[in-house]
Amino acid sequence: MSRMSMAKSVLAGDRLALSRLLTQIENNTTLGHNVMDELFAHTGRAHLVGVTGAPGTGKSSLVNRLALHYRSPPDGGSPMRVAIVAVDPTSPFTGGAVLGDRIRMRDLAGDDGVFIRSMATRGALGGLARTTSRMVEVFDAAGYNLIFIETVGAGQVEVDIARLAHTTVVIDAPGLGDDVQAIKAGILEIADILVVNKADRPGAEQTLRALKQMMNLAHPTRKEFQHHGLAPVNSTAPADDKNDRGGGDDKNELFWFPPIVSTVATEGEGVAELAGLIEKHRRFLDQTGEGRRRDRARLESGLEEAIRNRLMGEWRAKADPLQVERIIQDLSKRSITPAEALTGLLGDAEEQT
Repeated sequence: MSRMSMAKSVLAGDRLALSRLLTQIENNTTLGHNVMDELFAHTGRAHLVGVTGAPGTGKSSLVNRLALHYRSPPDGGSPMRVAIVAVDPTSPFTGGAVLGDRIRMRDLAGDDGVFIRSMATRGALGGLARTTSRMVEVFDAAGYNLIFIETVGAGQVEVDIARLAHTTVVIDAPGLGDDVQAIKAGILEIADILVVNKADRPGAEQTLRALKQMMNLAHPTRKEFQHHGLAPVNSTAPADDKNDRGGGDDKNELFWFPPIVSTVATEGEGVAELAGLIEKHRRFLDQTGEGRRRDRARLESGLEEAIRNRLMGEWRAKADPLQVERIIQDLSKRSITPAEALTGLLGDAEEQT
């Protein structure tokens, strides 16, 4: 299939062509890149929702319930087309991945308005795979209104999702250990919405109180709070019980205080409220222009990564392997410094250009 025919098929809603393109993208093929060039003009319309949190918090189950909610809105509204990108860790020993998120999303089977794609990290850090962003663009071009990106669940390093998603949902659950570790790792700092899932379990109220206290400690007066690059806003309204739900500030619409919501994904409890907060945050992004700023930051980050990959590829193609090996040996003997090794390697590559 040519790049033009594949692009047209994806735009026409052909699920088989979409599956094949996703595979091409994940395998980083020339055909995949060429088709994405054809589709790029059709991107930028979907709302991207990142879902992250520690293992065992119920991310997949909650995404499953949210997808069902958007496919059958309780208010009788039009169903949305939903895509789900579920990222699983790759084993450092076997190189394989379980890709088992679909087991928890069996309720969505057979729905043509839902597309679930599992992918392995293939050694990438930060909770996402290297081609996740490109896959999201494919779904965007294919006309999916809402795209969920579920991270691997490593817990303390998954901040890359904030650079990709418009709305970042951080999920916690009772009984998973010290909740303070989350804010130490910076996980809470990337949250647009906080969720305490499995709220029917013992300790749920304690987890909820701990999250509220940590948010209040982080933003006791909400003064000059900067989130995801949002311009600082001067508001002295205290983060008291009246504002626990967060989701904006009555005095200043430029402010978004991350709300906290309790859910029981297996029973569907709290899912409608969470979906309402996601929609409220989407409107906030549109009204303040923050959505455009985040989209620009995402594209800029993707461009920088592409530049790094191309420069590294060009350097590897031009560098002398024997020279590289000699410099690494000298570095391991501590006979040269890392700065001298860098100069030697880049100088060797530059002399061949």
